[in-house]
Amino acid sequence: MAAHFDRRLRKAAVTTTVAAVAVAALSASQAPDVTADANGRQTTADNVPASEAPAEESATGNSPYYTDLPPLNSPSPAPTIGTPASRTPSEAGIPATVLDAYKKAESALRQSKPGCNLPWQLLAAIGKVESGQARGGRVDAQGNTLGRIIGPQLDGNGFALIKDTDNGVHDGNSAYDNAVGPMQFIPSTWAWAGRDGNADGKEDPNNIYDAALSAGHYLCRFDWDLSTQADLNRAILSYNNSQDYLHTVLSWLEHYRKGTHEIPDGTGTLPVGRSDDDTDVSRPDPSPGGTGATTGPPAPGTTPPSPSPDPEKPDKPTPPDDPKDPGPGSPSPEPPPTDPETPPETETPTDTVHHLENAGATGLTAIAGDTFDKKISARAETKAGKAVGKVRIRFTVLGDTDATFTGGDKFAAATTNASGVAVAPALVAGEKTGAFTVRATVVGRTVAGLDYKATVTERVADVLARTDDTALTCTPGGEFADQVEVKATHKGAAADKVAVTATLVKSVLDPSENDKGPYFKDADGKAVRTLTGLKTDAKGLLKLPKLYADNTAGTFVLRLTTAGGAALNVQLKVAEAEPEPSPSPSGDASPDASPSPSTEPSTQPSTEPDA
Repeated sequence: MAAHFDRRLRKAAVTTTVAAVAVAALSASQAPDVTADANGRQTTADNVPASEAPAEESATGNSPYYTDLPPLNSPSPAPTIGTPASRTPSEAGIPATVLDAYKKAESALRQSKPGCNLPWQLLAAIGKVESGQARGGRVDAQGNTLGRIIGPQLDGNGFALIKDTDNGVHDGNSAYDNAVGPMQFIPSTWAWAGRDGNADGKEDPNNIYDAALSAGHYLCRFDWDLSTQADLNRAILSYNNSQDYLHTVLSWLEHYRKGTHEIPDGTGTLPVGRSDDDTDVSRPDPSPGGTGATTGPPAPGTTPPSPSPDPEKPDKPTPPDDPKDPGPGSPSPEPPPTDPETPPETETPTDTVHHLENAGATGLTAIAGDTFDKKISARAETKAGKAVGKVRIRFTVLGDTDATFTGGDKFAAATTNASGVAVAPALVAGEKTGAFTVRATVVGRTVAGLDYKATVTERVADVLARTDDTALTCTPGGEFADQVEVKATHKGAAADKVAVTATLVKSVLDPSENDKGPYFKDADGKAVRTLTGLKTDAKGLLKLPKLYADNTAGTFVLRLTTAGGAALNVQLKVAEAEPEPSPSPSGDASPDASPSPSTEPSTQPSTEPDA
């Protein structure tokens, strides 16, 4: 939440005890087990399950969020674990620009990832919980927030500990990270999840169009189908790993699915309760006898449901406690002696990973726009070097590059097989050339990441040829009537987007730039004899700008070159035009230019008198 969304905000009035008890009872029957500390904050067991991702693996870093719930008169409201006190303020609709951003993001994801089935109402629910719909819609016409929305610094003091990852570029904090923008991304997540949602050429977490599209891609980054409850739960928990958060978002999702309306920007209601506020009346009371007893252990005889464990699904919520666990307060039995290489029964495969090894991906090079021939793979191993299967490995593209994995994401995850190897999706080179890094990390365990170096090279052509053989001639001081057009090919196929350099050189043997003869013109009409930045089109074709000549006559050379070794020399001739035929003294054309008198009569008037 923004720093100025502070605890001075007025709290909502508490509604009737009868309604509170009713909602609490409903929540107790539906909510997964959660715990709270003495101040009512979610404990580490709730926010950061040992077997799941740490805070920096979530979109928000598990930052605080708004706990207000939809009004009670919402038709068939979704079950929640909050008390009805947070349902007092009425929902006044969604600001126009914010609503437009959510719907545009849904439309984009329907095209790029149709199997995800992302509803815009989910983005609206998360936007409500994260920033109160960009602080009630305080955005300009382009979707930029009027002032940055910045959450508390994640310094470990009541929050997760995430040290600075962006040099304060987004959050203004060079010591620790803060969640930023209307969808509250932490900078380290934004680095790979950020998208340009309003086509202005930049990715800005404080723009609602960018933030909404990025949130959509984040929620759809795995093979989740959000039309199924289990995958929907996983996606929401991956955004902020808290059961309270899950139920709050689901409550707003159901509310928006029942219907909402558009309101003017800047007129939305501001939420009241926050998850990090000790005195927040909208949060359950952890004390004995409090109405929010659902934050404690479930009542005897009840078994709260939790998302179904699925080892093939990435980043899923933590399954219920192992039934073998005697629970807090019970005497701990002495563990039986075990083989040093045999993990205890309660230890997961992830817990045994000591390091990652490169499983054979080397020499990662691709031409711009092409798919890398090799896939990146990592092997998870114990300290003794044994393979570890069933471990989630996260692959992230880092650096100044537009390379992505198949599907357009800079992020992917895969599970290790029985040999301990996880293989990332195919890597696709963008148009930016140069080196970048792909980093492999273990999901849910802090071990050193494994970096893979990759390089994108220029598009190449091995042949350049003119599309016609018309002679290129010009008179001194004139301009060439025909423009040079060439076609680039690579291994016989048209080579598109290939960079071509055109230089008027001194000779075939001397490739240095000429200082006389033909020339091109720049935007100011000045003579230039070298052009760069030229590129072939989708068919491999390139038509050069018009050529001009100075007063120097002679034969000149235009040299065209590309990455990959293709080259072409084009001859240009500058010469005086042939003189026009002139009449002879007798009135006939000169012998060289006129036809024979025996074959064609003279065109001159006759001087003979009429007969």
